[in-house]
Amino acid sequence: MAYLLQQLLNALPMAGLYACLAFGYSLAFGVTKRPDITFGALVAFAGQISLLFTDHGWNRLFLVLPAALGLGVAAGFGYTLLAGFWNARYIMMPLHRRSPNAVIVASLGVVLLLSEAARLALDTRSLWLPPMGQQFVTLFSIDGLQLGLTRLQLLHVASMVSLVVAGHWLLTASRAGRLWQAVCQDPLAARLVGVDADRVFIASLMAATLVAAAGGLSATVLYGTMDFGAGLMFGLKVVLVAAVGGYSNPLRSALGAATIAFIEQIWGAYGPLIWRDAIVISALVGLLVLSRRERIIP
Repeated sequence: MAYLLQQLLNALPMAGLYACLAFGYSLAFGVTKRPDITFGALVAFAGQISLLFTDHGWNRLFLVLPAALGLGVAAGFGYTLLAGFWNARYIMMPLHRRSPNAVIVASLGVVLLLSEAARLALDTRSLWLPPMGQQFVTLFSIDGLQLGLTRLQLLHVASMVSLVVAGHWLLTASRAGRLWQAVCQDPLAARLVGVDADRVFIASLMAATLVAAAGGLSATVLYGTMDFGAGLMFGLKVVLVAAVGGYSNPLRSALGAATIAFIEQIWGAYGPLIWRDAIVISALVGLLVLSRRERIIP
């Protein structure tokens, strides 16, 4: 029993990350209505840029670790938001106006551009952060066994959950959320009543970029590194989970993504780890096919 409870606790960091990423992806899909693998690339891009600048601050500028890490986080946010704005304003919005399906193809080009830019900047190296926040925090005890998480894991979970809660509040209780819902449901009708649908489109993609950057940076600090393979895997799982949970409700997508993280952790604890991703992705694809509703996407 204690082992099972500890495994459930161990799933919380990944559940928080998946939930945050699924929430952000739903914000973008709500206005594009097309799958976009750029989201996963932005997650990886944020982490890799933060590693690059943290390494530069530590080895070239001779900063102390907190200052070097702060430089890396600031650079990761800055460059990712700049890339997200460029992608939203000059690629996705013009293509979405003329041929919405072109967004799918363009996203692949953006992924290749971001991945190669980060690879060249890092000189094809894998950078790692030193272990941080490893102090164990006991949450409860069973039969004399202490169960809990590290301080960094708890901080990561709190950050991801706070971001989802704040985003859900904005969508349900603010004017910005009402504008997003209006454009998602019918952009033409929204334009007819005076809503600047283009501005909402860009703002939605930028909000998704902000969530991707926050998730990527938090995951990088938590796990010590980030590569494009991990970022794209996060993005693929988020696309499938959000498709099953429903893109129209970001909170429901977030909860579905968190559930997948718990399933992955239980599989890793009791089943062969090498088959985990293959089994989970296959199950998501099967569930998506079985739950698919035939409808025309405009």
